[in-house]
Amino acid sequence: MGTGEKRSHAEIYDEIENPSRHRNGRGDLHYEGSISIDEKLMEEANMVPYEQVEIYDVNNGERFSTYIIKGKRNSGTICLNGAAARKVAKGDLVIIVTYVAVDDAEAKTWKPKCVLVDAKNKIKKVSK
Repeated sequence: MGTGEKRSHAEIYDEIENPSRHRNGRGDLHYEGSISIDEKLMEEANMVPYEQVEIYDVNNGERFSTYIIKGKRNSGTICLNGAAARKVAKGDLVIIVTYVAVDDAEAKTWKPKCVLVDAKNKIKKVSK
């Protein structure tokens, strides 16, 4: 981040039952790594290409870090690539999380931005 610039913490969520999930698509095992995320979802969640993200697989408990590459706009793409593709099966529910550092004063009132998606990773609701 540049001086004076602040970015929001964001999560992409899915399903009412546990509002912190979305479905993983088919990955490219031969790519160097990363997670492809629909460009529209990235914008709504204030995520940027090459930003580090944490991935939590709800189905198998895996937790790992990777970085974002931009997926096709409005495609619903959420796709792990490279070695990370072996940690998450197609159709698994995953949580994607970014973090932000805030000062003590801002921490008292700060809220994360959450992007909720449906079963096809289309935006249902954005909350902050």
